[in-house]
Amino acid sequence: MPNKSQQQKKQKFSVSPDFTLNEEFEPFNEHYNVFGRIMWDKEYMNYHKFMYDKVPLIISDGIPGYREIDHALAIASWTVHDYFRSAFSWEKLNKPANVMKIPEPKQYPIDESNIQEVTQYVKAIAKLFGASLVGITAFDPRWVYTEDRVGTPIELPEGLTNVIAIAIEMDADAISTSPSMTQGFANGLGYSNMAALVASLAEFIRKLGYQAIPSGNDTALSIPIAIQAGLGQLGRNGLLVTRQFGSRVRLCKVFTDMPLLHDEPVDFGLTDYCRRCKRCAEACEVDAISFDEEPSFKSYPPSQNKGILRWTIKADLCYQFWVDNGGECSTCITSCPFNMRTAQRYLEPEKFWEKKLEDKE
Repeated sequence: MPNKSQQQKKQKFSVSPDFTLNEEFEPFNEHYNVFGRIMWDKEYMNYHKFMYDKVPLIISDGIPGYREIDHALAIASWTVHDYFRSAFSWEKLNKPANVMKIPEPKQYPIDESNIQEVTQYVKAIAKLFGASLVGITAFDPRWVYTEDRVGTPIELPEGLTNVIAIAIEMDADAISTSPSMTQGFANGLGYSNMAALVASLAEFIRKLGYQAIPSGNDTALSIPIAIQAGLGQLGRNGLLVTRQFGSRVRLCKVFTDMPLLHDEPVDFGLTDYCRRCKRCAEACEVDAISFDEEPSFKSYPPSQNKGILRWTIKADLCYQFWVDNGGECSTCITSCPFNMRTAQRYLEPEKFWEKKLEDKE
């Protein structure tokens, strides 16, 4: 029989609908995710295997969706994200000397009389900058990485109280060509839009005299934050599933000490739906998605954290397919019925280009 301390360790506690942790859960170290381990873990199956290693060989065949023009589009779509790294600055952005001087901000007063209005403004402004969905939740230190991808400890400034969680819809036509290189455009553009959005929203908040820490995939786990902020639920595919777009979104967030009202988690029956559906698992070409009837606390460390009730994906197999494919795969996203409410299940790369070229005439 387990002793009392062992029983307590296994005790479950709910975070939100269909998102449950037990006491084996600990904050995750980003240094141990797939993209970190390929750089340093010599024992890892994907050590020094990079996503674009096989591109020259793949594009030499000239297969639609895997041509040089498709790869160039995918790479170019990452430009803002990859080269505007100050988008994720924790400090106010510095202006060049030739730009007009802007007055130093004074803190905008927020209290019970106007907090609802300010919250509405923040959400509206996030959407003006390109957000598709916006929710707000309390800052929860459990989701903050202990270290970043290169092993540097993460220490957020004191006083942060809220997180603005944001989902950005990805291009429906491009992602429907998955797993072709053409669909990489949807991912890259999503990340570039993410960088521009969180940088702009953070500057807006700073201009009102409050702290703002913009974040993409860095700093903290985006999915549990988005779940707590009411953007969606955790799916069989290991991703956030929204009612509006399925998992066809990129997630980002802004940490702040600005007083804001919180949203509630949502439960639209996704876990029961995922129990029956299994389309993402059937569509995955490398069996990286579980067919188990029920979610469990099973995990595959060290690339995943323990203590989360979910259908656990095999991230190592997923990434290996990316390497062999010469780019990302989004088939678990496109095969989801919640995605197919607003996008096609599959679009041939030739049809994608025909449509886009016609749009430009």
